[in-house]
Amino acid sequence: MAKYRKLSRTSDQRKALLRSQVTSLLYHGKIVTTEAKAKEVRKIAESMIAMAVRERDNFETVTVTAKVARKDAEGKRVKEVVDGKKKTVYDEVQKEIKKDSPSRLHARRQMLKVFYPVKEVPVKAAGRKKNTKDIDLVKKMFEEIAPKYANRNGGYTRIVKIGQRKGDGAMEVLLELV
Repeated sequence: MAKYRKLSRTSDQRKALLRSQVTSLLYHGKIVTTEAKAKEVRKIAESMIAMAVRERDNFETVTVTAKVARKDAEGKRVKEVVDGKKKTVYDEVQKEIKKDSPSRLHARRQMLKVFYPVKEVPVKAAGRKKNTKDIDLVKKMFEEIAPKYANRNGGYTRIVKIGQRKGDGAMEVLLELV
């Protein structure tokens, strides 16, 4: 028996299809697809979720001093004249950041290899580039999805059979996060 289904596609087409379906599943929470594709997508999605669950608390919080440009009421940078030249005035600010451990950083990069970039378009501005938001799917994995499945040992997805598709009679299923 083969280790994976070829889905009647070349390797690059198959990888692109699976990446896009895994991205859609984790962004929307459920997708409708054929049974064979769903079984392949489930393997990848469950490994990504397991990785996020394993590394969810593997970071340390560090306080860092950063220089930030001082701004006036209009939001423009404040400039001073020093030795006949205009120079921007900077303030020092304390910030707390999350510093990933090496294993969590590796997990983050492994996820970035699989996920496609996701853009969220507001309903009012549909079809326009203005006001679109880039969604950080890896951050969503660590902050929303991983805590949800922290007490669960696998089985993060469910396949529900819907019925046969009208055109070609392929079995359609609903693949969703449990």
